[in-house]
Parts: sequence; C-alpha cells; structure tokens
Amino acid sequence: MKQKPRVLLLSASSGAGHVRAAQALEKAFAARGDCQVEHIDTIQYVSKLFQRVYDKAYISMVRRAPELMGVLYERTDQPWRHPGRRLALDRLNTTPMVRLLKRVQPDLCVATHFLAAEIVAWLIAKRKLHARNAIVVTDYDVHAMWLCRTVDRYYVAIDEAREYLARIGVPREKLRVMGIPIDPLFAKPWDRAETRRGLGLDPAASVILVSAGGYGIGPVEQLVSDLLALERPWQIVAIAGKAEKVRKRLEEISRGAGQLSGGAPRLVPVGFTTDMDKYMASADILVGKAGGLTTSEALARALPMALIEPIPGQEERNADHLLEAGAAIRCNNLPAAAWKIAGLLDDPDRLRRMRDAARAMGKPGAAEAIAEDALRLVD
Repeated sequence: MKQKPRVLLLSASSGAGHVRAAQALEKAFAARGDCQVEHIDTIQYVSKLFQRVYDKAYISMVRRAPELMGVLYERTDQPWRHPGRRLALDRLNTTPMVRLLKRVQPDLCVATHFLAAEIVAWLIAKRKLHARNAIVVTDYDVHAMWLCRTVDRYYVAIDEAREYLARIGVPREKLRVMGIPIDPLFAKPWDRAETRRGLGLDPAASVILVSAGGYGIGPVEQLVSDLLALERPWQIVAIAGKAEKVRKRLEEISRGAGQLSGGAPRLVPVGFTTDMDKYMASADILVGKAGGLTTSEALARALPMALIEPIPGQEERNADHLLEAGAAIRCNNLPAAAWKIAGLLDDPDRLRRMRDAARAMGKPGAAEAIAEDALRLVD
C-alpha cells in the first residue's frame, strides 16, 4: 500500500499570524485524511540569541519604535539583492532546524514564514532535502524576504501580488492566488442574534469589535474611552489578547461605563479567546490593526474594518489594499478615530457597501484550496 505523503508545516512565532496560518493549514491537511501532517514553530529550532531577536525584539520594536520597523521594511524590500548574506546569517543560527529537516525528510514543506522558507529552499538546492517546497505569504504584499529560488509554489492573497512576483522573475506556473489561510470556522454561518446571546451580548444593539491583536498592541484603552464618551447606544467588545494588563484596565473602564437600556454592559472586555470567529460574526464593524490574518478573518465574515495606526511596513501595505477595495476606512489620528467610526455607523448605505466589498475580497476556503493544490506537487 502506498504510504501517505508526509507534510511538514513550518511557522514562526514572531507575530501570531504566521502560526495561525499554519494552524489553519494543519486543520485543512488533516481533514483530508490522505496525508500525514505535522506543524512546527521554527523559532524553537534556532539559536537562543536568534530566538530572542525574532521573538522579543519584534514585539518590542512594534510597540516602541514602529517607525524604525517601517524603515527596515522598506530598506530590505529589494528583490533578489543580498540573499547570500542573509542566508549565511540564518544558516549560522538555524542548525537545529537543519538537523530536524534532514531527519524528518518530509515529502512536502509548506512555510508560512520566510525564515523557514529560506532554509528549506537552501537544503533542497544542496540536495540535502528531497521535498517539494511551497511558500504561503501571510500579507497582501510580498516582501523581498519571501523570495527564494528553489520553490515549487507561491500562494499569495491577491492578483496584484501574483503579477508582482511574475514581473520580478518568478515563473507564473509557480504562482497561485488562494488568499491567506484562516481557520475553517470563519466560513461557518452563524445567526447573528443567537451568536450574540451565546456570548452574553445585546442581540439588538450595534456591536463594535475592538481588537488589539494577539499581543495587545495598539491604543485600545484610549480608543474605547473615546467611543464610550460619545454615549451612543452601541455595545463595545474589546479584545485584549494576551495582554493581561490591558484586559484589567479595560475591566476598570467597563465598571464605570454603565449599561445599555436592555441591561447589557456597554463595554465587554475579553482576554485571550478562541471564539474570535463568533465575535466577528456578532459585530457590525472591526476596529484594529491591519495584520494579514486578522483582516482575512474579517473579510471572510464580510466585516467592514476601521484600521487604527497600521504598523509601518506590511500593515500599511495591507491597509492600502483594503482601502482600495472599499472594505475599510483608515483612522490616522487617534483623537478623531471615535468620531470617524461613529460617522460610518451612522451611514448604513456606506456600511452595506463596505460589507459587500469585504465579502467580495474574502477567501474563507483558502486553507482547503492550498492543501488540495500543494498535495498535487507530491502525486
């Protein structure tokens, strides 16, 4: 009997999106039943110093010096320039990952982070790994860090990304526009009123979902306070993620925020949650960052977005695509953000057009489509 192909998913926990994309793919591959699938966080297979840089420095820079993040993003976005230098540095720090790949010898590698993609491509080029190599880009633009020569498939989010890669020398037959993989739960239909009741929300009030991202990054408390100060009959759900200090401060704000006419709290603080699909199904608008995974989840729910202070670099580019499609507004000035969001909620026709634009841009079945196509590489 023919052995099932072995699929190795390679993510990196330098930002939650890469891991969530791989987790969605893991579900999709496992649901098929025609392969063996394993998901590893490659940050656990690099040197301790490299791990600190990727894991801690990234979050610190996003919080304290986002402008520097933008400068680094732009200066390193030079296709096919200096790949040897970067590879040499990465090879020095990824010896445990190289050992793992040589030992496992998967049939198919699928990387949702550029570090893993680069090491896999190098091992294949040196004939030390006999696998097919697929890269899943987790933003709407494709930064030069994603570029590798020994790649069988690039999965990108939008047509423009495919055209860009083709124009800089990636063969078109290697390119697929599939969307960014998200958990299949985001494709599941929910009755809005029933979902709200299940989450303890008011079934009739407008719901503003404010998300700080998985690490609690962003001006959440100020924004929530400004929204409450408008004294509108809406309910605010604020997701603090893993930031416990943020969640506790939001709870303090909630205690003084009062209740809606039906008795439900005006502000509902939420810590880390696995019910984001339900909260998005309950909401009228998502207010938050422009990360590739969060925005893809919102698009799958046909949820209009108000983007707050996108991180310079990939988030700003993501925001540009969402604005161009008509699925989002951007709030560049925090003091005026609540006023701008209120204006959108007061315009149901515009909100409906944005919902339609989000639905048209969404690709809720991306993970399943990628799994199906990628396995053809090993047939």
